[in-house]
Order: sequence, then structure tokens, then C-alpha cells
Amino acid sequence: MSAPPTSTGSTKLDAIKQNVAAAEPGKLTGLQLYSRFAFAGAVCCSVTHGGLTPVDVVKTRIQLDPVKYNKGLIGGFRQVIASEGAGAVWTGFGPTAAGYFLQGAFKFGGYEFFKQQSINLLGYETASNNRTAVYLASAACAEFFADIALCPLEATRIRLVSEPTFANGLIGGFGKIAKTEGFGAFYSGFGPILFKQVPYTMAKFVVYEKVSELIYKQVDKSTASGGTQTAINLGSGLIAGLAAAVVSQPADTMLSKINKTKGLPGEGTTSRLIKIAKELGLRGSYAGIGARLFMVGSLTAGQFAIYGDIKKAIGATGGVEIAK
Repeated sequence: MSAPPTSTGSTKLDAIKQNVAAAEPGKLTGLQLYSRFAFAGAVCCSVTHGGLTPVDVVKTRIQLDPVKYNKGLIGGFRQVIASEGAGAVWTGFGPTAAGYFLQGAFKFGGYEFFKQQSINLLGYETASNNRTAVYLASAACAEFFADIALCPLEATRIRLVSEPTFANGLIGGFGKIAKTEGFGAFYSGFGPILFKQVPYTMAKFVVYEKVSELIYKQVDKSTASGGTQTAINLGSGLIAGLAAAVVSQPADTMLSKINKTKGLPGEGTTSRLIKIAKELGLRGSYAGIGARLFMVGSLTAGQFAIYGDIKKAIGATGGVEIAK
């Protein structure tokens, strides 16, 4: 394919052009820039994950009790509402919105930060020529720190969804787990959450970047309207979300299982994971995949669209891009 309209066709000249653009007066840098990336990421993740709480509730029920909830996503909604009322599908909304606000800040802000550090370390030309590796490494590093923030709230959410009578909301559930099981219980799922979220985030960002790059080889980003850019973010995010859902589904099922109940005395997290994996098998690990494809595809599309629009609205336009 020919070089994009915004490229000079030379990696060296692109490097000079990008660095000059990033250093323009009025362009944000440092904490001012990355705090805006973090804020945009926090809002886009909190809004999308919070809004899809009902889908997540049904998906979690299917994973935890596939014998009872065996009628798919729509049938699962009907079962939950019929037995527990319409409000039951919003169980866990508090920890979901709060947890993903924190996680989104670290994930998106961290991704932009680590991507820039990679460029600084490798140099623009090397980073651009090896940009897939840069995307993957930046996403993995960002997700690691994001999961440290997310894990306690995710453990609380899963307990509230799997045991509706466990506690009344985020604060009650968080306090009860801390009091009865200790703070270590919040991180019993840290291994599985890394196992789930790191591959998910790596797939999510690298597929998004690659699809966007392909589209912008045909569309001049500098002249594209705001609506066009939002549509491109939506489409790229949808494809990225579907890929990420398939990659991370087995670990998502294991995470739901390990957070549902306490382990046996003296039983470590690793041995519990091995036992759960054997019990599930490959087919069982993909329980609820239909609901999750719908959920992750739509929320990832929404995230990238909202993230892009908020960045533009708050002036987070600094940084250096390495896409061809």
C-alpha cells in the first residue's frame, strides 16, 4: 500500500515531524498530558462497564451455574428477573463503576505513558519499525498496574453477583470480606485477573492500533471530521473487543469460579486454578462466550469512541505516534 497522506514515506523524516509536532507551543506534556489520558480512560471504562452491568451479571451467572442458566443471554435475563426482580441485574453496579474508573485511568494513561517511554528508550525509528512489540509491551505493563487497583473491587463485585444476599452494596460487601476473610482475600484472584486482563488488554490495544492504521492508510486523519474519527474509533474498537474476548474467555471463567467461594484450608491459588481448569475443560471454559462477545465487543467500541472524544475535548493532543 502507499504511504498515508500524513506520512512523508520516510521513518526518519516522520520522527522529526512527530517530535516537532509534539513540541509545539501549547501542546501538553508530562503530568498535564498523562493525567488527561488517565481521566479520559477512567471515564470511558467506568461508563461502559457500569452501563453493561446487567450483561455482566447474566454472564457471571451462566459461568457459575451453567446447569441452571442454560438458555443463553436473553433466557438468562428472563430467569434472573423472574426469580429475583428487575433490580437484580444491576447487582454489583457500584464496585463495577468504581473499579473500572480506577482501572481505566491506569490502563489508558499507563498505555500512553509506557508507549512514550518505549519511544524514548528505543528511538522513534526503531520503535516505529517494531511498533507491534511496543504496543504489546506497553499494554502489558499498563494492565499490570491497573489490575492492582481493580482486583479488590472485582472480587467484591463477583461475590455480590454470585451471592445476592452476601451484603448490601459495595461498601458493605468490601467491609464484610475484609472482616471475615482478611485483605488477602481481595487478591486471591490476582493471578487469574492478570491471566485474563493482560492478554485481553494486549489483544485489545494491538488490534485497535492495527485496524486504525489500516483505515488511516486510506483516510487522511488530519482532514477527517470529528464524526468520521469517532466512527473509525468505534469500528476499530469493535473488532479489537471481539478478538480480546476470545483470547481472555477461559481466564474470565476461572476468575468467576475462584472468587465465588473460599479455598480449602492451606490450599494455594495455583492449586485452586489447576483444579478449576481440570473441572472446566476447554468447552466449560468458554461458557458464556456469547454474552461476553456481545459485552466486550460493544464496551470496547464504546471505550475507544468515548476515549477519543474526551481526549479532543480536554486538549490531550500531545505525545508522539509511531503508526506508519
